[in-house]
Amino acid sequence: MNNTHRMQPCPYCDYNQDNDYRTYPCPYFYDRYVPFIDEMEDSSRLMGKDQIVLKDYGPQPFVVNINEAAKQNNNYRTGLWTGKNLQVTLMSIKVGDDIGLEVHPNIDQFIRIEDGQGIVKMGNSKDKLDFQANVSDDFAIMIPAGTWHNVINTGNKPLKVYSIYAPPQHPHGVVHVTKPAE
Repeated sequence: MNNTHRMQPCPYCDYNQDNDYRTYPCPYFYDRYVPFIDEMEDSSRLMGKDQIVLKDYGPQPFVVNINEAAKQNNNYRTGLWTGKNLQVTLMSIKVGDDIGLEVHPNIDQFIRIEDGQGIVKMGNSKDKLDFQANVSDDFAIMIPAGTWHNVINTGNKPLKVYSIYAPPQHPHGVVHVTKPAE
């Protein structure tokens, strides 16, 4: 066995390799790869002093405090992670502004409000947005592919959200400092 593998204790019982009282070995005791600390991503490289470096980390494995990343983002849109089948972007919508009425014919979208308040409108056509709901911190919006939608900031501070697209909607590394012209 090379030094990148370690025996792992059974996740289902208290048996371990040094237990001399067992007649039979635990069937769940297994050998698997566990990266050593120096092989793992050093999260301190991802953050400055109390700041998360906002860039596209995909398609590499990545962990982040999404709430803090969304609140820290001041761009209209910042790509945070783009993979083959999924994309995460951060958005900051100015007071009185909106995401913009749009539809993604083949993309499901998830939007989570991290800070601020607004109204979401959705419908089957851009002239018939018959679904409307008030949203604020901790609300999640699920938008099926082919659904027209818009999120409008009705609060008195920027609306901080993150959006998940499946499959990706924007190019890897996308950054829009301001809302693109329609």
